[in-house]
Order: sequence, then C-alpha cells, then structure tokens
Amino acid sequence: MRPQPRRALRIALAATLVAAPLAVAATSAAQAAPAASTSVQAAGVGLDDPHKKDIAMQLVSSAENSSLDWKAQYKYIEDIGDGRGYTAGIIGFCSGTGDMLDLVQHYTDLKPGNVLAKYLPALKKVNNSDSHAGLGTPFVKDWAAAANDAVFQRAQNDERDRVYFNPSVNRAKADGLRALGQFAYYDAIVMHGPGSSPVSFDGIRAAAMKKAKTPAQGGDEATYLKAFLDARKVAMKKEAAHSDTSRVDTEQLVFLNAKNFDLNPPLKWKVYGDSYSINS
Repeated sequence: MRPQPRRALRIALAATLVAAPLAVAATSAAQAAPAASTSVQAAGVGLDDPHKKDIAMQLVSSAENSSLDWKAQYKYIEDIGDGRGYTAGIIGFCSGTGDMLDLVQHYTDLKPGNVLAKYLPALKKVNNSDSHAGLGTPFVKDWAAAANDAVFQRAQNDERDRVYFNPSVNRAKADGLRALGQFAYYDAIVMHGPGSSPVSFDGIRAAAMKKAKTPAQGGDEATYLKAFLDARKVAMKKEAAHSDTSRVDTEQLVFLNAKNFDLNPPLKWKVYGDSYSINS
C-alpha cells in the first residue's frame, strides 16, 4: 500500500451535526435546499443502497489506499507527512484533526477497556498537531490489533456514517442529485472535511452554486455536477497534498461524461495512473 494524498483538516463537529447533517454555517448561496426539494430527485437507487454504498467505498479506497478492498483498511495506519499526524482506518481518521479521537472514544463507549482506550489522553493532547507524543510504535501495533475486533470495525463504520457518509448523501439528495452526485459529495467531504472555508465541502458547494443551479433549484444535473467538480479541483490545487486531481479527472468526470448518473456498473476508471474496474 503506497501513501496517497489524504483529505484536508477535519473541522470539529458539534452535536448538532448529528441532528441536522451538514447544517454548518455557510454563505447564503450554500444554504440547504428546502425539504420539498427532495421530490425533484430523479428516480434511481441512492448511494445509501447497500450495494451502491459498497461501490462508493471501493471508489474511495482506490484513491485513498490504491486498493478496492476497503475492508482491509480497518488496520491501515501511517503518518503520510501531511501535518496531520497518523492517518488510519477505512476513511483516513487523523490523530491531528479530531476524528480519530472521536473514533477511539466511540470504540471505548462500545467496549470499555479496549486496547486503544489507554491512548485517549494522548490523542487529546496531540489533537490539532502532527505530534506522536504518547502514541508511537505501541499505538500503531495496538491499532492493527484492534482492527481484528468486530466492535472496532463497527465503530469505524459508525463514525464514517455519522461524520461523512450520511451528511453528504442527505445533502446531495436534498439538492436533487442521483447516486453519482451523492458520491461526488461524499468523496469531497472525505478529502476536504465539512466547513464553509473555500477548501472545505460547503465552500466548494457554494462556489459551484454560483456557477449553476442544483436540480432541486430547477438546474440541469450534468451542468451542476460539472460546476461542482470544477470547484472541487480549484480547492484541491490550493493544497500541495491534494494537487493531483485525477480522482476527479479520470474517475468522476469519466462517469459524468458517460452520463452514468446512477453510478451503475460496469465502472472503469483511473486514480494516480492506476486502472480499476467494478463489473457488477
């Protein structure tokens, strides 16, 4: 497994995110569409369908881990030198950005006394830094050991859904987007995190909405998605770690140009020069 560019700094999430996914403060252009807008969503299976969700996880894993075997990534952990400490797990939880701390806390809530619980004080201290203080080799080994625990795997799935998957898919549905658009939102929030800055998810969405209307606003789906992906590329190029835009250029734009709005297999794409396919 070779290191790949990872997502930007995660914004610490308040409890309100659970009740109102992605209801972060943003520019007026980035306000959520009215609830009634969900009725304009075109027919099709959403990304929250189990099979489509598995496809989404494979697509993300191809970019994050150079592998379609996303379930093998529960044990993944390394410092990729991006200033965010350790990056680990199925979605790239980081010791320096708070989401790894939240994950280990959730794991400990589910299973007190687990092998990672003793690192909670250290994770709190290294948050917002790239420090390994109190972690190091013992933490890396214990993370790999915990990855064999079904409870830890459940905790990773829970935090992926709570922080990234459910909020982005819900927002995309409210914008009238089908599975491809829902994936474009999900992949963006995985890399850039929630938040209204120009390099965060809502900032990217706001930039796109200045160029095109969402389907919920009466706009053309392909036109809006192209605007969103263009805005995302601008955000990616602002950070050296994300400057390779192939996960947009040779993946998502390939699907968009094929008008595969429902993200139906067979799917063929490239990320960082490597070729992948999902046939069913």
